[in-house]
Amino acid sequence: MAQQHPAVKLTNLLKPQIGDITTEIEREGQTLFGGSNNLLSGEEIQDFSVELLNLFVSLLSSKDPYDDSSPAFHALEIFFHGLSRQTMERGGRVEDLVRYTQFLHRLFSETVNGDAKMTVKDARELLLFLSGVFNELTMAIFRAYLEEKEKTIFAQESELREVATPITEIWDGVLTLPIIGTLDSNRTMLVMESLLNRIARDRSKAVVMDLTGVKNIDSQVSHHLIQMVRAVQLMGSDAILTGIRPEIARALTSLNIDLGDVTTRASLSDGLKEAFRRMNIHVSSHPA
Repeated sequence: MAQQHPAVKLTNLLKPQIGDITTEIEREGQTLFGGSNNLLSGEEIQDFSVELLNLFVSLLSSKDPYDDSSPAFHALEIFFHGLSRQTMERGGRVEDLVRYTQFLHRLFSETVNGDAKMTVKDARELLLFLSGVFNELTMAIFRAYLEEKEKTIFAQESELREVATPITEIWDGVLTLPIIGTLDSNRTMLVMESLLNRIARDRSKAVVMDLTGVKNIDSQVSHHLIQMVRAVQLMGSDAILTGIRPEIARALTSLNIDLGDVTTRASLSDGLKEAFRRMNIHVSSHPA
């Protein structure tokens, strides 16, 4: 008579206790994700508890339960990854997901240890198998956690780009770009990308770039700045630089940056007047 595979023995152990085990899984899910936490509804917890147990039994019943590249293992891994993402998107903590995984590991290990008929060899093999499975599932949780973090960081970077490049359409066809703070190479490239996209979108005819708030400038940034002006011109818009302070002017001169064919004005107000003049826009004040 062929000897039963340890995984088959575990399946046979679980089947008579399936109702009690499902109840325990639901109860732990309710403690960590339901109730006062209110991350998942009672129905959601019930559904994922049943699905989890079915996927685990499917893994045990598969051709090779120890193969972590098998479809059955992959399905269990995808389930944990999806549960982790869903929970964290609703404000759940990665610590609670890890605690849940540890609970499941403990629950199945106790089932193995509670069988008096199982040999020491089979029990040891199954406990090692369970450790391997739940280590991989913990990794799936952390992968989901890192993905959520990356999404958050990307969203924050997008917000920072918007704040760092406050491009405003001051008039139909006239954009203003006040640049404030340190203008390093990375930020210059971000500003250029946002500006050119905005010109293309709005079909702007003039861009007034105000440098009043720029603290310092280096040779690389100077060249990027000139490239930005040239790119604006290539897109059919007039580029007007304003607010070049004396120290920035001296730096540009010492770096041999030629602004001879670039329109400059002392202030943002003067730059806007120049942009309006070129577009034949006449703005007049009327007494109240």
